[in-house]
Amino acid sequence: MSATTRVDSCASGDILEQNRNMKMAAHETTLGELRAAIAGCEQGGALRGVRLFELGAPELDAGLGGGLARGALHEVYARGAGDAAAAAGFGLGIASRAAGGRALAWVRQDLVDVETGELYGGGLAAFGLDPGRVVLVRTRNAVETLRALEEAARCAALGAAAVELWGEPGALDLRASRRLSLAARASGVTVVMIRLNASPAPSAAASRWSVAASASAPLEADAPGGPAFEAVLLRHRAGLAARSWRLEWNRDRASFIAPPLSRSLVSVPAYGQRAADSDGAWRRAG
Repeated sequence: MSATTRVDSCASGDILEQNRNMKMAAHETTLGELRAAIAGCEQGGALRGVRLFELGAPELDAGLGGGLARGALHEVYARGAGDAAAAAGFGLGIASRAAGGRALAWVRQDLVDVETGELYGGGLAAFGLDPGRVVLVRTRNAVETLRALEEAARCAALGAAAVELWGEPGALDLRASRRLSLAARASGVTVVMIRLNASPAPSAAASRWSVAASASAPLEADAPGGPAFEAVLLRHRAGLAARSWRLEWNRDRASFIAPPLSRSLVSVPAYGQRAADSDGAWRRAG
């Protein structure tokens, strides 16, 4: 082989290598652009075109981009064993706001009654919700509970449907949550799933919350304040960052409101010493 032939072969090899590198770079660029486009759809456009309902507190609604999605599945997790009532109250507040003046279905497994107590009409009225608007559905197990909830989610005559589930039943998997989400979207019924004694798990929910009881300001004559919550947004389908709010429920306005704090408070550990500058009139409620 002549020197000229060897040089030409080397040059050809360099050109082929350059072409290969250019194709790989173009492939990587295209793949990166595709991933960015998908991320944009998941974050900015996941709930595009979906109607929203406000929760009432301006700071909360602003942080959620105008409110929560109507006709969607929302999850509320009790943060600790003692926060079941707080999670139920927060979930009821969401469902009540979504329902407006329409009927609300409440699906309850018998085990929840055993663990947390039965629903009380007087308590619903004190919360600002007419017991006559609540359709109570009682079920024996998780399978019946999810079946009843899906039927409620398909009933367009309802304004919202809420459910309390205890533990982590095998029947509630990603597929089951997807069915609930699709049913809610088709009917326009907002579904609120209140999870007790459970850890957050993958689902098709439009939003996921962790809720604990918080301190409320006493009313006149040192009367107990309204239900108060520390609500943490864990996940949002539109890509909103996780953040937390301290909220109270106002029964007269049937709305969440910001607590009437006169000054900032520091965080207090669940089992720690109260901060020296905190107000002794604060109490745990909700």
